[in-house]
Amino acid sequence: MVHHYRAKFRLPKTEAEWLKARLAGIGASEASAIIGCNPYMSNIDLWRIKTGRKAAEDISGKAFVRYGHEAERPLRELFALDYPEYRVSYGGAFDMVRNPDYPYLFATLDGRLEQQELAEDGETYRRTGRFGVLEIKTTEILRSMQAEKWCYRDADENYHDCIPQNYYVQVLHQLLCTGFDFAVLTAQLKRVYGTEVRCEVRRYLIDRADKEDDINWLLEQELKFWEYVQADKEPPLVLPEL
Repeated sequence: MVHHYRAKFRLPKTEAEWLKARLAGIGASEASAIIGCNPYMSNIDLWRIKTGRKAAEDISGKAFVRYGHEAERPLRELFALDYPEYRVSYGGAFDMVRNPDYPYLFATLDGRLEQQELAEDGETYRRTGRFGVLEIKTTEILRSMQAEKWCYRDADENYHDCIPQNYYVQVLHQLLCTGFDFAVLTAQLKRVYGTEVRCEVRRYLIDRADKEDDINWLLEQELKFWEYVQADKEPPLVLPEL
């Protein structure tokens, strides 16, 4: 059910407050670990972090993380220029939203969208009442395996663009927390050839109405995982699909 998120909880005001709040729940980038499709963390690793047995790795100083943070603003502004049918807003670096029924499920948003449609004059836009999440990704393609995550091959050997599974789960979690109607993932794929840099920007629209079954299933898995956290009992290891 779409609950159209409204702020009910105090937002973190500092990075320290934000990091502390993250320990007390499940964030969007962590959701994929619960179901075994996070390439950097297992569900056991996540459980150990949430129960205080292990410290979360600090990756803020890594070059690709710094690049992603710096690129987020211009990519958000470019999206607003390219798609005037959306009103784009940004709540800041600590724009943490929580599911109203399960406040330990949260997401920090890269942007918020409000869908618009052209009015009868064909020049101005009017609001439709549909709200969405904007998720921004940057990645540098260093190996063919990285490129393959962004495409799939059908039975006729044709290639199609797709969203990597861990990012897809992240977006589902954001829809779960916000109750919004849709999400847009905008991704910059960068390749470096000597001194030449080539960038490709892809955009994916995920409509909530088409993904309700996936969202409900993910909610079930996250609730089960959090029961293990609260009980201080290690969950069974979830292995990724081969």
